[in-house]
Amino acid sequence: MSIKPKLSRFDLTMIVISLIIGTGIFKSPGEVALRTGSTQLFFAAWVVGGLVTLCGALTFAEIGARYPNTGGFYKLFSYCYHPAFAFMINWGAVIATTASVAAVALIGAEYLNPILLPDSLQNSTGTKISTIAMVLVVYLINFLGIKTSARTQNLLTIFKVGMIVVLCLAIFRSDSTTVITHAVMPVGNPVASFGLSLVAVFFTYTGYQQTINFGGDVIDAKRNIPKGIFLGIAIVIAVYMAVNFAYYHVLGMGGLQQNTGLAAKMASVVFGEVGSKVTSVLMFVSVLAYVNVNIMSVPRVYYAMAEDGMLPAIFKRVNPRTQAQEFGMSFFVLTILGILFLVNSFGEVLNYAMFFECIGLSTAAIAIFILRKRTKELDGTGIYTIKWFPLVPVLFIGTYWFVTLSIFMANPKATLVCLGVFALGLAIYYATKWRKL
Repeated sequence: MSIKPKLSRFDLTMIVISLIIGTGIFKSPGEVALRTGSTQLFFAAWVVGGLVTLCGALTFAEIGARYPNTGGFYKLFSYCYHPAFAFMINWGAVIATTASVAAVALIGAEYLNPILLPDSLQNSTGTKISTIAMVLVVYLINFLGIKTSARTQNLLTIFKVGMIVVLCLAIFRSDSTTVITHAVMPVGNPVASFGLSLVAVFFTYTGYQQTINFGGDVIDAKRNIPKGIFLGIAIVIAVYMAVNFAYYHVLGMGGLQQNTGLAAKMASVVFGEVGSKVTSVLMFVSVLAYVNVNIMSVPRVYYAMAEDGMLPAIFKRVNPRTQAQEFGMSFFVLTILGILFLVNSFGEVLNYAMFFECIGLSTAAIAIFILRKRTKELDGTGIYTIKWFPLVPVLFIGTYWFVTLSIFMANPKATLVCLGVFALGLAIYYATKWRKL
């Protein structure tokens, strides 16, 4: 059974926002503060990150308009490069995404457990139990169908963004001043420090590119994908800048550099004792939305890979009534649950996930040059095209390569592990092809 378009532009906009705003904005600002050490560089990193992300959004908007397909990332690499390269990149990307979902889910459970569980279960075991329960609830919601998942996503996203805005606006009602002011400057090359700060910034901004995985799900995809991406990115940039200003206003650079419970600290200064509970609910909703949107998105990649014969046909089985990939979702959720027993913290996956993301996003953006040559017949038909081409994609690609180099210089081990994962994916591809001969 093939996938039929059921998602509106509003649905896609909510998906874009939820793919980006997970829990990173409640954790990454502390990492950025530690790696920059100054107010000027801190805000410069977020401004540069927003501008580069906008360039990426413009690039992926045209890619989505020129080549809308279910499992778009995998299909894009197959079409523009080679199926082996497509499998290798998506193999790494899916592993990174799965690990990120597991790590983010752990953070959500850590925030909510003090409200729900007794003191005897305020430990790692209790956290993992809560995390598993949360993932299973979202899994059951997705089993009801793509439209039910999208409606749930819309509600969670609206609530999440609304809560963040309320939290930011509340600083204007507070008589509090910055509670911690002493910042520590990082030791070393300031250019390298800035590059490492962008690792955390881009981790917080990334995710929007997965919208092209819904190319077959979106009604009038050639028009609605670009517009949905634009609106979603604009909202995210505005929210992120507001949140970071609020952090700095309440905590100062020194408070940001402590890098623990940033949102809870800010909320407690503004709202008092009830602030921690407000933050706990906000974090839980953010995690819920992030897990939900990935359970919607990642199985679409499995679908595309199964269509090309690189995964068993069961991965492209779709319920004709609900449009849910019941087997694909089940496999993804089981993988998340497996990783939950291996991952202990958000920080453990940051450099690994961003190395995969940087390679995947930059090579995907390069595909726009190939697509423009292969889809010339679409020019002048009303589809979205980048106005400042090729400056926009070149700026995006160059910045991500700079971040990739920063990761390599700071953590060669993480780079080698990631390259090993890519090599394993390539070996699996050719082993699969050989078995078919």
